[in-house]
Amino acid sequence: MIYLDNGATSFPKPKGMLMAMNECISTYCGNPGRSGHSMSMRTGEEVFKARRAVGELFGIKDYSRILFTLNTTGALNLGIKGVLEPGDHVVTTSMEHNSVLRPLRALENQGIETTIVKCGMDGSLDINSIKNVIKENTKLIVCTHASNVTGTIMPIKELGAFARKKKILFMVDGAQSAGSVPIDVDSMNIDLLALPGHKGLLGPLGTGLLYVREGVNVKTLIEGGTGTNSKDLIQPWEYPEGYESGTVNAPGIIGLGYSCKYVKKMGIQNIKNYEDELIEILDGSLRNMQGITVYGPWDCRKKTGIVTFNINHLSCEDVCDKLNGYGIASRGGFHCAGLAHKTIGTYDTGAIRLSVGPFNTKKDIQTAVRAIYQIKKV
Repeated sequence: MIYLDNGATSFPKPKGMLMAMNECISTYCGNPGRSGHSMSMRTGEEVFKARRAVGELFGIKDYSRILFTLNTTGALNLGIKGVLEPGDHVVTTSMEHNSVLRPLRALENQGIETTIVKCGMDGSLDINSIKNVIKENTKLIVCTHASNVTGTIMPIKELGAFARKKKILFMVDGAQSAGSVPIDVDSMNIDLLALPGHKGLLGPLGTGLLYVREGVNVKTLIEGGTGTNSKDLIQPWEYPEGYESGTVNAPGIIGLGYSCKYVKKMGIQNIKNYEDELIEILDGSLRNMQGITVYGPWDCRKKTGIVTFNINHLSCEDVCDKLNGYGIASRGGFHCAGLAHKTIGTYDTGAIRLSVGPFNTKKDIQTAVRAIYQIKKV
């Protein structure tokens, strides 16, 4: 199988990650922070090392401000619902994933107002469209770093500087950028950063995290056992324990820690440059085929490793099925981002998404191009 569905989850995973997880499960996997025996303490130490590996990758100095979650969706819900109060105003974009838009829609019933600014047909964001809708009660700006539909990279650094100047909290969804586009929370003025462990960071499924800048107050969404203050019925707010109630996914987190070190050694900018080369071949080849429409930026440097397209006379589902017959993994449909598809003009049809990772090759891309050409001819 030629795997071109890295936008959903990366594959394959580093072998060292699998070994690290197996070592944890088979030799020392106690419950971290819950007991004083050596297995529990070893697991806790390894979880801390993973937290440190994440911090070093994104310029996070206080590792305790990294909260592990099940996925980006959990991180976004914790951040969005944790900072907003009735009467607050939020600004976001039409290229967001439903993991942003659905929590915001649910909060409207609690008196929280949302403004969704429309992006360009290539998925790009004009920062002035954000500036023009700011109100006195604007509490939060939420923006994807890169669209999961078109791969379009948003002007996060400029947006962060604007938000900081206006004293508005700035939250970034890094689901499609972490591990393939450089992120530094300080230089980008990011207050809240939600990330998946299993995509560009090459970690296992069931892992994610939320970074919360020091000084930002976030309410807990889940209360329960933290291993601390067990006599007190009030949930502690200490970081990170107060936000990681219950038993954490220690093997997964430890695997993520290994993968973060692996990605750091590869170099995020090196990964970006390599994926740009692959996407330039794929994007350019498809744009030169008659009967195919490609969406998103023409300049591959302005997007992540994603090419989204349609064959004009075939449904996206049929194309994905045919690609599977050629041994190529893809994803068709609306990618949990209906407003993004409305923005780029595919609201009625959906589209096919091919997404590369650092383990793909130029031969993979050439094989996919030939397969699409054959499918188009039928």
